[in-house]
Amino acid sequence: MTAVRILAFALLLALTACGISPTDVQDRGNAPTIKIPPPSKTIFLIRNGKLALEAADVENDTVASLLGALFAASSQPLDGGRDTALRGFTYLGIKDSLNPVQRDEVQLPRTSTLTVYIRGDGTLTRLGMAQIVCTAQQDAAYEMVKIVRENVNRPSRSEGQHTCGELK
Repeated sequence: MTAVRILAFALLLALTACGISPTDVQDRGNAPTIKIPPPSKTIFLIRNGKLALEAADVENDTVASLLGALFAASSQPLDGGRDTALRGFTYLGIKDSLNPVQRDEVQLPRTSTLTVYIRGDGTLTRLGMAQIVCTAQQDAAYEMVKIVRENVNRPSRSEGQHTCGELK
């Protein structure tokens, strides 16, 4: 029986002692974190007949505020060789086609179509469309940008769905 007791004691000792003595909690610095760069606060204007990124004076980085700044710049004189193809057009708003994530839905990278509503007479040139689409697609969630022209006393008209790459 003593051999059984010795074996039981050795087994108990092996289970309770792992060779590391306990210590108190020790502070080793801050938890690891990452820094995300601030979102872009830029819009696309025209310089020398080509699209050029320009700083925008906006309160936040939402697509709605960036497009508002783009159209606001189109209603004032621009200096430094900058210009716009959106003179005579007004920004009305946007609608995102992305449905909210459902509670049990698997989280995957999501993209959507953003519809931009404008008003104005005249021809919306390819460069004007590029200004709108490229400004909106700085937010990577938007795979396509659809431009809809709302008319007073006439039905609205789609100017098509575009990507920045195809319009540049």
